[in-house]
Amino acid sequence: MERLRHRATSSLLSRRDVVVVSSVSCIYGLGNPQTYLDRSVLLNTGDEIDRDHFLRLLVDIQYERNDIGFTRGAFRVKGDTIDIIPAYEETAVRVEFFGDEIDALYHINPLTGDIISQADTIRIFPATHYVATPERMHRATCDIKAELADRLKDLENRGKLLEAQRLRMRTEYDLEMIEQVGFCSGIENYSRHLDGRSAGSAPATLLDYFPDDFLTIIDESHVTVPQIGAMFEGDMSRKRNLVEFGFRLPSALDNRPLTWEEFEERVGQTVYMSATPGRYELTAAGGEYVEQVIRPTGLVDPKITVKPTTGQIDDLIGEIRTRTAKNERVLVTTLTKKMAEDLTDYLLDTGIKVRYLHSDVDTLQRVELLRQLRLGEYDVLVGINLLREGLDLPEVSLVAILDADKEGFLRSTTSLIQTIGRAARNVSGEVIMYADKITDSMQYAIDETERRRKKQIAYNTEHGIDPQPLRKKIADILDQLTDTPHEDTPDDLVAITHQPNSTTEIQQLITTLTTHMGDAARDLNFELAARLRDEIADLKKQLRGMKDAGL
Repeated sequence: MERLRHRATSSLLSRRDVVVVSSVSCIYGLGNPQTYLDRSVLLNTGDEIDRDHFLRLLVDIQYERNDIGFTRGAFRVKGDTIDIIPAYEETAVRVEFFGDEIDALYHINPLTGDIISQADTIRIFPATHYVATPERMHRATCDIKAELADRLKDLENRGKLLEAQRLRMRTEYDLEMIEQVGFCSGIENYSRHLDGRSAGSAPATLLDYFPDDFLTIIDESHVTVPQIGAMFEGDMSRKRNLVEFGFRLPSALDNRPLTWEEFEERVGQTVYMSATPGRYELTAAGGEYVEQVIRPTGLVDPKITVKPTTGQIDDLIGEIRTRTAKNERVLVTTLTKKMAEDLTDYLLDTGIKVRYLHSDVDTLQRVELLRQLRLGEYDVLVGINLLREGLDLPEVSLVAILDADKEGFLRSTTSLIQTIGRAARNVSGEVIMYADKITDSMQYAIDETERRRKKQIAYNTEHGIDPQPLRKKIADILDQLTDTPHEDTPDDLVAITHQPNSTTEIQQLITTLTTHMGDAARDLNFELAARLRDEIADLKKQLRGMKDAGL
């Protein structure tokens, strides 16, 4: 992720044709773009520069000399040849000197050393977004020391001696690191001092790296817009505790996401994309919007059937068997985690291959579950609120919504329309709502889906389009994650590269992690020990669930 973050910012500052795909984390502080650009090193063939001075420049922008382990963010020196792997590249840069003159610039394979291409100009951006000139760094350390003295005095006056001692130890260590090497772990918490900003002012973010005429596209805006607005308060509530208990200086509060008002000021032209736009987007657009109802493949929205709740599980099992006989998949949505787990156990007892998906399932495991569903390793996925936006599962031909008439945010108009859309990727897609009455939300969702469906069918008939199934490669994102070199992963982290599938494997993994947890605790690495403890607890819970299910 860090490499991709650097890749985005370096591209934005060096070219115009850039598309950046980001989560809402784009509104978090990221270091000053002007300083990031000013501290970059521009190399041209034929330029004169003292080799040793060039090496010092690389160290100043946080590149590390390592003639043995050649990794991202490092450089190595062999006589008049210097190889660098920029923080944002997978290939390396070779700079060949002839005396004090740059004789040649190459892009090379960092593993084999083979030349990929020759270049006339190369710009090396810093290995961290939090860089500053020596003068700015000196002023920042003075400001941090002054703030520390004031804060310690305040804590001691209130009798919070433990918090004062904790803050003194952490901050003085950070200051020593900044003064000696120009960087420390968690340096972003001192970004206000590094940027020279006033208290309470907004930090620089990814948005500040864009030119003035950039276009913002907010996907699934009905979820994203409220999320952006909520980020500030969520971050503040966490940071206030860190400050109050002496883990950070009050200036850490200014390393924060943008408020909604600050975000609005920074984006210009904006396109909101959603199948269920919210009130804000419609108001911002002045009531005018473009409707994209026709799909290139000719696929139409699914047919919706409402069935009574009496005997719903038996009916659902019959529908599942009909779909599985045709090698199709089924999604089932429930209202609670307990209901999802109980239904999964019941369906397993009837011989149906089924899994459940809810917020307690690890993020990477969710990706693996969806991949297994598409591959046919199981046929039914039971979920709650995660089977909505962004899931493109062409193999799913049926979406069953249990308790569709229970009004609430899980059965609101928006939730129902988004859930219905999961069946729109299949030619024979169908949705069954189990309900004893038709609520207003259900009626609106049914009417809206039917309106779109009629328009799509009419268009297909008029233009002689035969709906084609969506063909989507079943890619394993987890392979990309585990195959990527973890250059910047600390040695003390434990990476689980294989998801255990049996009770024996889980038990072995618990034993291994327990050993690592003990080692971390003995090394006083309590943060790692706590993370391992939580991972072990999750694995034990998973193990109990598998044993209860008879797996």
